[in-house]
Amino acid sequence: MRRVPWWLVAVLATVLVVVTGWLPRDDAQELAERTVPILVFVAGLTVVAEMCAGAGLFEQAAGLAARLARNRRWALWALVVLLAIVSTAVLSLDTTAVLLTPVVIALARRTHTPPLPFALAVLALANTASLVLPVSNLTNLLADHALKQAGVGYLGLMWAPALVAIVVTVSVLAFRDRRVLRGRFDPNLPRPPRDKPLLIASAVMVAILGVAFAIGAPTAPTAVAAAVVLLAVTLARHQKLPVQAGDLVPWRTLLVVLGLFAVVQTLHSHGLGTVLADASGEGHGAGALLRVAGVGALAANGLNNLPAYLALEPAMAGDPLRIGALLVGTGVGALVTPWGSLATVLWWQRCRTVMLDVPARTIVRQGLLLAPGAVVLSTLALAATN
Repeated sequence: MRRVPWWLVAVLATVLVVVTGWLPRDDAQELAERTVPILVFVAGLTVVAEMCAGAGLFEQAAGLAARLARNRRWALWALVVLLAIVSTAVLSLDTTAVLLTPVVIALARRTHTPPLPFALAVLALANTASLVLPVSNLTNLLADHALKQAGVGYLGLMWAPALVAIVVTVSVLAFRDRRVLRGRFDPNLPRPPRDKPLLIASAVMVAILGVAFAIGAPTAPTAVAAAVVLLAVTLARHQKLPVQAGDLVPWRTLLVVLGLFAVVQTLHSHGLGTVLADASGEGHGAGALLRVAGVGALAANGLNNLPAYLALEPAMAGDPLRIGALLVGTGVGALVTPWGSLATVLWWQRCRTVMLDVPARTIVRQGLLLAPGAVVLSTLALAATN
């Protein structure tokens, strides 16, 4: 029997809760006003990332890292870590998982280095570096809406926990993989790009996006504009699209996310909010924030970070510190289970595509190694700097 695709299940679930009235009309309208711009942003940014990959930007960046490393494995790893952080911050954690993972694995193999430590570093930083900017994670975009209503800027609130999460992750991984990263390698660099002007245009566009997002430009229109520009440049250069036109936008994933939003909002309208409010407690002292982050991390690893954030946010009562702690829990803490974040699911799939077998227990072990310390220290940094 043919299996029903998840995106169709999500569409049917969304239609069902709306048509039956299980999701009240006012709640449905509010949900749409809040989430549709975010999904449009994801669509636009995915097109940008695909065009950049097609232009060879990720591959050339990895090749540059190999040259700058001067045959030293630890330096190559450090530069890959930097690339993963920048990619996650500017282009989102899902982009890092999908597009950077195969490039980094190929780079490790070309330099006769075990690829697993490189791939696991990308996985870790796709999650723990996702607090840097609002665009780094969908949960951040959801939170940014609430923070603006409270008159609080995202960067002013989250810079310290974002920095701590990255430092903790890099420090732990560097210590764990220190033996594998010893020694030198013989470089086997990628071929020159087939279209240098297109490569330059892609790099310039990513730089512009980074600046635009950092200064608070509207996310969805900016991402869509960048996507249109890169599509136009690619076609003007008579280059083929990197994937089929129908696959440039991840519409199946977006429908699944929309379905998750609708189902969680429906459950919230029927009593889930009370249960979650009791679990997350009250107040915004260090202990209260740690409780919020812990509940967020447990919910994210049990379900997924997107529905976990959406379900728990109303219990934060608009308090910026509690919202920040929830972001830490659902962003940094969603490392333990393979389904904790969409980025982890995508990363796992990409590893299989390039013939790197990563058992689920490896993901769980790394998550248990990183998540508790990163969540606790990032939450304490949030409490100490606000």
